[in-house]
Amino acid sequence: MKDFYILGIESTCDETSAALLKNGQEIVSNVVYSQIELHKKYAGVVPELASRAHAAKIASVISSALGKIKPDYVAFANGPGLPGGLLVGSIAAQTLALLYNVPLIGVNHLEGHLFACELTGTPKINPLKFPLVSLIVSGGHTELWLVKNYGNYKQLGKTRDDAAGEAFDKVSKLLGLGYPGGPQVSKWAKEGDKNKIKFPRPFMPGTFEFSFSGLKTAVSYYLRDNKNANKADICAAFQSAVVETLVKKTLEAAKKYKVKTIAVGGGVAANNALEELMKEKAQKAGLEARFVKKGLSSDNAAMIALAAYKKIQFKAKQGKINIDPNMIVRSWNK
Repeated sequence: MKDFYILGIESTCDETSAALLKNGQEIVSNVVYSQIELHKKYAGVVPELASRAHAAKIASVISSALGKIKPDYVAFANGPGLPGGLLVGSIAAQTLALLYNVPLIGVNHLEGHLFACELTGTPKINPLKFPLVSLIVSGGHTELWLVKNYGNYKQLGKTRDDAAGEAFDKVSKLLGLGYPGGPQVSKWAKEGDKNKIKFPRPFMPGTFEFSFSGLKTAVSYYLRDNKNANKADICAAFQSAVVETLVKKTLEAAKKYKVKTIAVGGGVAANNALEELMKEKAQKAGLEARFVKKGLSSDNAAMIALAAYKKIQFKAKQGKINIDPNMIVRSWNK
């Protein structure tokens, strides 16, 4: 059987990425240009700067990922994300699909984070077991999904204000620790005592919604009232509050919907404290907790290519796929 390749393109926020997936299994390349240095002095992503950087880098990133291989499909993240970055990725993908005369597949960025849990870094993926509850947690999103099968999703809840990763960034800024905040706060938390300070847990009983804005404000007030506060203790206590909230809500959802698997994707999935507590609590409850592999939790195009492969498989099983070079397959959950 002839090998086939899917070119994935990711440009939703501050990473410009292109990846090549072989036979829906093997990551041939996964090139990521990170804009962290560009946005660091602003302690957050500046949309206009991000758009310009995507436009400047996307051609070279795609060229590096493709090499001399002609893709059989071109996939791109068509949202959610920053409008400028989405436009750059969309135009690049449409151009390549026309150039190579291959189908174009639009993929939901959050689907990518879900399917990234299947990527192992080896030639074989490790398929997820359905039904499951998925926690997608990053700088821009904190959502719980019930996933009954590929393409069959129900959003159980999302953040009403700050995403968890955004809260990490803002607390890091308050403490003067630098950007991005997640790795900085996590690093300092290792040296602190999480029990020294008691920050609120925004559990929001009776819902699967999240809210981290008040927790960030609690840190701000604590700093105002405690001029010589220990930064490590603050980081440890804040991280503990976020992690406990994420784990509690996810386990509650898994219990209510009687699933046996939890999948955690997104940039905050790289947080060791979150992974440790989630796996510990899941094991006690007789559940399997799957985390995206380190290095593939942040935005990348390999997850977009894999999500596109899942869509191709799904439509083929339904007898609905039409391999038309001019076809644009829109995200099926829209």
